[in-house]
Amino acid sequence: MKLFRFGAYEQEKPGVALTNGELLDVSAFGEDYNEKFFATDGLNRLADWLTINSASAPRVEPGFRFGSCIARPSKIICIGMNYAKHAYESGATELPKEPIVFFKATSALVGPNDPVIIPRGSEKTDWEVELAVIIGKKASYVDEADALSYVAGYAIHNDYSERAYQLERGGQWVKGKSNDTFAPIGPYLITKEDVPNANNLDLWLSLNGRKIQDSNTSDMIFQVGFLVSYLSQFMTLLPGDVISTGTPAGVGLGMKPQVYLKPGDIVELGIEGLGVQKQEAVAWKAI
Repeated sequence: MKLFRFGAYEQEKPGVALTNGELLDVSAFGEDYNEKFFATDGLNRLADWLTINSASAPRVEPGFRFGSCIARPSKIICIGMNYAKHAYESGATELPKEPIVFFKATSALVGPNDPVIIPRGSEKTDWEVELAVIIGKKASYVDEADALSYVAGYAIHNDYSERAYQLERGGQWVKGKSNDTFAPIGPYLITKEDVPNANNLDLWLSLNGRKIQDSNTSDMIFQVGFLVSYLSQFMTLLPGDVISTGTPAGVGLGMKPQVYLKPGDIVELGIEGLGVQKQEAVAWKAI
């Protein structure tokens, strides 16, 4: 299935995209795409509901806003330096022997085409196209061989970063990753049955029409099953949680000279089979 959420910020409704391209409003199903939905076999229950109700469900009219494809999860867990070329462009002298793990505040979550706000005083706001893994059921001490059975599906995540906050303000990455609008996820959650191999997907990002990230998830150092198993050894993964699997080379930090976002810049990105995102960078302003 191909799930999405639409409508005003924090008032989103659940939707389903049909194989013929029609977009359904499935609000009558009565549930959002949140922890409870995934924990109670929501994907299968929704599929059964659609069998009976898809013909009568309202169609979503053009001009709507995509929200994040999932409601706010309990946590967004990110993996750093998970592509070799990106690790080296970021200044690493050797590849990680174990995953580098950090968190991103869930308040950073927004829709895939919402503006990205350059934080107040920021001069080093950067981009990172990443494959996001959505957890489908509670996972603790999971074996790698069984890890993919705990996955609900996949989505695009642009892991925006303020590099000065991340690297120059005490070395705690979360500060550079958690600003408002720094976690656009979507437009769709594609269920795992419709993604034959998440470890072999093309992904790309362009800045103002120039492609600057262009890779494949097969280049990840630590692949999806391993990451789910690994993280479950240190924390319980809850249904709806997001694992963001790292970005390939081509970030602004690694360029010579370095390049960072300025108001008016347009960032576009996509992952094979998962859709595309587009954000305009805007300056922070007091409300």
